[in-house]
Formats: sequence, structure tokens, C-alpha cells
Amino acid sequence: QVQLVESGGGLVQAGDSLRLSCAGSGRDFSSLVMAWFRQAPGKDREFVAAITKNGRSTYYGDSAKGRFIVSRDNAKNTWFLQIDSLKPEDTAVYYCAAAVTVYYEAYYGRLDEYDYWGRGTRVTVSS
Repeated sequence: QVQLVESGGGLVQAGDSLRLSCAGSGRDFSSLVMAWFRQAPGKDREFVAAITKNGRSTYYGDSAKGRFIVSRDNAKNTWFLQIDSLKPEDTAVYYCAAAVTVYYEAYYGRLDEYDYWGRGTRVTVSS
């Protein structure tokens, strides 16, 4: 059974940094595209970042450019999202996701490209 489990969320203050982790099990994730999405209260789920299978290319949503860094450790079936200078508007549930294939660069941000999803980890940023 394939599972993705996020961790690292919590209550933090504006300006703090946070590192989210996602651990995969049930298959080899080194052959999958990995991504992070988030969903703020009352809003749609939005794309945060994605990283290609070999980790050489990364993609970021508009709201994530500059303060977010996505990375992966294929040997451990784990990938990460570093968030610096957190803002209250970063408050959301953060989800990791994995895709067997994303054919086009423009599709990395599409929810329906992803085959596996975690249950999310909540990040709350106080001002």
C-alpha cells in the first residue's frame, strides 16, 4: 500500500522558518515527480512546488517563489519543503503528492497530474 506521510507542521511566528518532510512508503519514489500543495481555510488547494525525479529541476507556484525550497532524498524516499520568513498568509494545510509522470512543464501545478497524496500537515503562522 502506497502511503505519503507529512510531518513538520505546527504553530510558528511570522518570520520563523519551517521544514516540512514527506515520507513515502509502499513503492520506490525515486521514479516519481514529487510536489507540495497547500490549502488555506476557505480556499482552493494551490500548487507550491515540485521537483523532478532526479532532483535537477524545481518548479514553484507564484506564491512560493523566493521563500520556499523543495528538495528530495531518493535514498530515503523522502522529500522536503523549506519555508523561510513565514507569513500569516502561509497558514494552510500542506500536502505532499507524487506523480508517475508529468508530461509538460506547465502541468506541474495541476492537481489531477498527481497519483498519490498525503493527508497533510497543518502550518499556522501567527503575526
